[in-house]
Amino acid sequence: MGFPVVVRPAVTNSVNRWTTDNVSLQTGHNISNSTGLEKLVSWMKELERQHAKTDVIFGIEPTGHYWFTLAEFLQHEGIQLVIVNPHHVNKSKELEDNSPTKNDYKDAKVIADLVRNGHYSEPRLPKSIYADLRILMNHREKIMLNLGQVQRRIQNWLDRFFPEYQKVFTDWEGKASLITLAEFPTPQEIVALGSFTILKRWKQDVKRAVGTKRAEKLVQVARGSIGLTEGLIAAKIELKDLLEQYHLFARQNDDIQKQVEELLEQIPGTKEMLTVPGIGIVTLAEFLAEVGDLQGYDHGQQIIRLAGFNLRENSSGKKKGKSIITKRGRSRLRALLFRAVMPMVAKNAEFKALHHYYTKRTQNPLKKKQSIVALCGKLIRVLYTLGTKRIRYNAMDVLGPVRQSQLQMVA
Repeated sequence: MGFPVVVRPAVTNSVNRWTTDNVSLQTGHNISNSTGLEKLVSWMKELERQHAKTDVIFGIEPTGHYWFTLAEFLQHEGIQLVIVNPHHVNKSKELEDNSPTKNDYKDAKVIADLVRNGHYSEPRLPKSIYADLRILMNHREKIMLNLGQVQRRIQNWLDRFFPEYQKVFTDWEGKASLITLAEFPTPQEIVALGSFTILKRWKQDVKRAVGTKRAEKLVQVARGSIGLTEGLIAAKIELKDLLEQYHLFARQNDDIQKQVEELLEQIPGTKEMLTVPGIGIVTLAEFLAEVGDLQGYDHGQQIIRLAGFNLRENSSGKKKGKSIITKRGRSRLRALLFRAVMPMVAKNAEFKALHHYYTKRTQNPLKKKQSIVALCGKLIRVLYTLGTKRIRYNAMDVLGPVRQSQLQMVA
């Protein structure tokens, strides 16, 4: 991989702020181990000495997770690392030689030119407790995907071998239902055991919500079941393995939930942010995992840009295009905020009132999705204010006097 190096001069002026003496050099070192990284740093320090520069800016085009260890190593060495948007690299390639060709040498030079001209951003790598929180929430997301897949496969099994099952158990994840699926899942076994034996087994672990009527109903629907009758031995093995996976993922999710709660207790301002009606522990943990320390931001608008909720407009001459969000930020942050606001417009009185105002006002009414996006920005500002100032949620502060009067006029 080619890494451009941009060196900062000791004295700058308004005309020539950046100079790049080695914009297209490739390191030629294996940076997958400590020896290669040390050689890389030595190479950069030598360039800095040869050209009498004060320090080095190391620019990269991030690809997946491969640059994380490099970034942390350079940070410990006191070398500034910056990243350029891959979208910008693709758009800038043809400016070099009017050709869409791609190679390591050309990419390195394009990246270096972008860094030299200031078209880069400084990565916000999470530290300490926020690093733990991000890893846990990423891990939880994958566990929930696996859990959802297993749940659907169990439902698929029931549809094939016992389609009437949910007439008895609306929620197959209840205790009595899981006992049934684990020990006597097929209609044939249920009929053979009878309602008395089934109820006796349930009562060993479940004290409430099960009785004779439910056991008798289970036997009744099992007698008239139209489920498959061939391959039952293999089907029971399949269900047994699926239930083991279900319990494993459910337990892992519970363990992560406890760990996340302990981490949130150590972060200042979380108690205040949780006072927002509609914001739960998981939502707040996902938000902080993506954003990091709120004290690292000067205002909430920076987080709005990080999420890609800032607006862009396409206009030319007298034609004025529509304003839409840039979507240039963290897609995961944008998605979780959208999911959080959706129920809030139904249950949170202030957000519900604002949503009604945005969509029903006489001047420039917004579509429902546009209103949701606007409220995502509102939620970011609310969480930022509560978290940094450590104050509890106040409905009057959320609406403000001007918005209150506008809402009253609409009402």
